[in-house]
Amino acid sequence: MRGSPPILRVVPGSYELKQGSSFSQVRSILGAVPNVHVVVVNPGLTLHEVALNVAQDTNNAFGVKFLADATAAAATNAYHPNGSLEGLIGPGQYLISSKESPAQLLKAMERSFDREATRAGFTPSTSISGLNAYQLLTAASIVEKEGYYAFNMPKVARVIFNRLAKGSALQMDATVLYYFQQDGGTVTHTMLQTPTPYNTYLNAGLTPTPICTVSSTALDAVLHAPPGPWLYFTVVDKKGTEAFSTTFAQQLANERLAASRGVG
Repeated sequence: MRGSPPILRVVPGSYELKQGSSFSQVRSILGAVPNVHVVVVNPGLTLHEVALNVAQDTNNAFGVKFLADATAAAATNAYHPNGSLEGLIGPGQYLISSKESPAQLLKAMERSFDREATRAGFTPSTSISGLNAYQLLTAASIVEKEGYYAFNMPKVARVIFNRLAKGSALQMDATVLYYFQQDGGTVTHTMLQTPTPYNTYLNAGLTPTPICTVSSTALDAVLHAPPGPWLYFTVVDKKGTEAFSTTFAQQLANERLAASRGVG
């Protein structure tokens, strides 16, 4: 029909519309590119990985400012982290409008963590087995990476508690990889011999900061770790099941079992 407006072709994505906008204003916004960015923070992601995702979904300058503001925000966080917001942002989906700053985004992520912690009964004054809240959060981040699946996490938490109680090195590959900004993969001999604060083969005790974003499942595993004498664990099938043992001989037997199943 003569005089009809051209067909509106909307690019898939998220759009911000002001309440009371006119038809022409709505049409103009929907006819352009999406003006709201969506960032998804999954459990297990490091703050650095989140910043890369933020930069990819917005722009590099926003991502750089995000990391800088994260350092500043750490100074006022209730959990008194070691100069880092690592582990102190909540997993979830975040919408970034055109007017939102990196500092505002970080504040939303901190509030998300606080809500998750509150639901789990976790507060800045929580203490278990001589560990303060920040140390427990650090343990939960290691559980997140080493347990991977929910069904492994409670016993992984107990292994960490047991090793800490004995004064033994945790010997967790995920902590070594964190320093090298690697998510999974092979831990090389060179990595194991590199003296870093996150090398839990060379250092006894926990890492100085958490190593990733923590799920409510991992946090709950640390807060309610089951009793047990386990000191070792390894993946023994392709479903990710981990077998737990109390002696190194049992651990070696489980490693042989894993190898026979093509795992490892």
